[in-house]
Amino acid sequence: MANKKALKKKKQSWFKDQWLRLRYWLRRSLVWFVSLIILSVLLFSVVNPPITMTMLGEKRRLGQIDKEWVPIEAVAPVMRRSVVAAEDANFCLHWGFDMKAIRAALDEGRGRGASTISQQVVKNVYLWQGRNWTRKAIEALLTPLVELTWSKRRILEVYLNVAEFDEGVFGVEAAARHYFGVGPEALSAVQAARLAAVLPNPKNRSASKPSTALRKRSNSILDGAATIRNDTRSRCFED
Repeated sequence: MANKKALKKKKQSWFKDQWLRLRYWLRRSLVWFVSLIILSVLLFSVVNPPITMTMLGEKRRLGQIDKEWVPIEAVAPVMRRSVVAAEDANFCLHWGFDMKAIRAALDEGRGRGASTISQQVVKNVYLWQGRNWTRKAIEALLTPLVELTWSKRRILEVYLNVAEFDEGVFGVEAAARHYFGVGPEALSAVQAARLAAVLPNPKNRSASKPSTALRKRSNSILDGAATIRNDTRSRCFED
């Protein structure tokens, strides 16, 4: 009887030791993971992200992708304004989340349409595509950190270089040459608006062969780009 009690106590002690060891390594792994994420956020505030998970996925699927980094100074101002007008008109006014857009989306019963450029940068650079709560939760935690450590100009620069504009075509440099045969510095207002118009659905829209719907959206973006310039909502990323 005493031997059985001793054996049971020994097993309980072994399981307790294993659980304590597991908790120690889980905590240690979590600390390393969080530290790595914070370090990468600080690093990418000055160093260009070499590749994203989306790019890797497209490269595996297509065999190759078209991308070339370009500094924001080499992107036509009208292109910068067009992207902001299309994706996040209040980009210069919020801290990563556009609460008015979120409330409007909830009131209208839409599950999409409220993501800011800052959120999209976090998703594209650090996370994966797809709609699930785990990704959204991590995105919500990282977005304020990016807003705190990166300038608005840097956030927009990264976005312009990692956004997908067609199948396997990433960044405004590759997109401008792919669709119009010019560099991003030479884009006209109409070309910039059409590029911005494909962003919500780049695999099914074409800037060089626009549908009627895309032309209509492009015209709206043209007006929006002019508006944010006139009311100074482009001040945080202009030269």
